[in-house]
Amino acid sequence: MSPSVRTRPEASGRALSEAYDTALLDLDGVVYAGGSAIAHAVESLERAREGGMRLAYVTNNALRTPDAVAGHLTELGIPTEAGEVITSAQAVARLISEQVPEGARVLVIGGEGLRVALRERGLVPVESADDDPAAVVQGFGGPDLPWGRFAEASYAVARGVPWFASNTDLTIPSGRGIAPGNGAAVEVVRIATGAEPQVAGKPLPPMHRETILRTGAERPLVVGDRLDTDIEGAFNGGVDSLLVLTGVTDGAQLLAAPPQHRPTYVDADLRGMLTGQPEVTADGDGFRCGGWTATADGAVGEDEGGRERGRLRLDGDGEVLDGLRALCAAAWTSAGEGSCGLDAGKALARLGL
Repeated sequence: MSPSVRTRPEASGRALSEAYDTALLDLDGVVYAGGSAIAHAVESLERAREGGMRLAYVTNNALRTPDAVAGHLTELGIPTEAGEVITSAQAVARLISEQVPEGARVLVIGGEGLRVALRERGLVPVESADDDPAAVVQGFGGPDLPWGRFAEASYAVARGVPWFASNTDLTIPSGRGIAPGNGAAVEVVRIATGAEPQVAGKPLPPMHRETILRTGAERPLVVGDRLDTDIEGAFNGGVDSLLVLTGVTDGAQLLAAPPQHRPTYVDADLRGMLTGQPEVTADGDGFRCGGWTATADGAVGEDEGGRERGRLRLDGDGEVLDGLRALCAAAWTSAGEGSCGLDAGKALARLGL
């Protein structure tokens, strides 16, 4: 759904599960939320797999091992092998292994997922800055991670030991709401030392590389709910993406997305993998999808500061998602390489978004 190409020719009219060989699926907000499967996820993934699409689950959460993640998915009704799970712990372990000798000690600030991934690469996890580590690695350690672990990291980093982070997501969803993520913990060490870590997780290239190496995907489709990790990661990897609206991204954020945050496709949930995506076509000064036409108007009013501000207008009727797709085309074309600042409130309200 970029401004120049609304629908990929190879996917137009075909189910995405047929047009792409592998789905690289985020977990939180896409497959499950708060430990429970999201509506339509189980049956959609089953049908995609039955149709020949390979499924891989790609997560920035470095706390749990692939075995644990696979076990959870299997309990939810999605049979999964550990080899189908790729974590930022695996990506950062590979990154470290390329820079330190085999058998080197690595100070771990995080959970079991990091320790397992390091051992897989022939590295030795240690617990203290006094254990002469060759590297420090920091990953999400869960709510019970002791404060003293940040001190251990800070002591080693301040001595010049190379510092790595699995990811820098500032928040993580939980069953009770939004909690601080690994990025918040990384900030603690950054403030204490003034250093900068090497980061492996989405949206950065080491995570995409790890995913492709482990899956062998030739025509991958990234499926996610976050613009700044899943969709940007697909952009950085040069692959197509599907945004599902079951997680953190809302309509206003999607319309304001800069180029690196614009998905190829957008749908309500994982059922979108099983259908062909509708065409979005130029229609005079606007863009049409289904029964809707979206237009970017120039300055038609003033904002609270008295500055002139344009708006996105939506005319017609039909499926809600078609209206949103048409609005995306109008907004992103108007914004070009920037972020769309047009008022979309009335248009989105008409769609109930």
